[in-house]
Amino acid sequence: MVKRLALLTVGVMACAFTVIELRHRNRLLFAELQTVTHERDALNTEWGQLLLEQGAWSEQRRVEETARARLGMALPAGDQVVVVRVDKAAPRVKP
Repeated sequence: MVKRLALLTVGVMACAFTVIELRHRNRLLFAELQTVTHERDALNTEWGQLLLEQGAWSEQRRVEETARARLGMALPAGDQVVVVRVDKAAPRVKP
């Protein structure tokens, strides 16, 4: 009887320590999950801001203004436009 009681006590203690260890791991993993979730949210916010910035920088009007102001570019007059047509059936000459 004493042997069974001792064995039962050891079994209960082992289960108790296992529960304690598992709850501790659960808390650590939950804290890590919270950290990663906050990091993901911050990265999603930054991604949205970068998409907005890309949209602003790539607007046709802004590109045209920058080309005119910084590079001195302008639309060519009608007589300056040359259309080049390539016959796809003609063989290409290799240099």
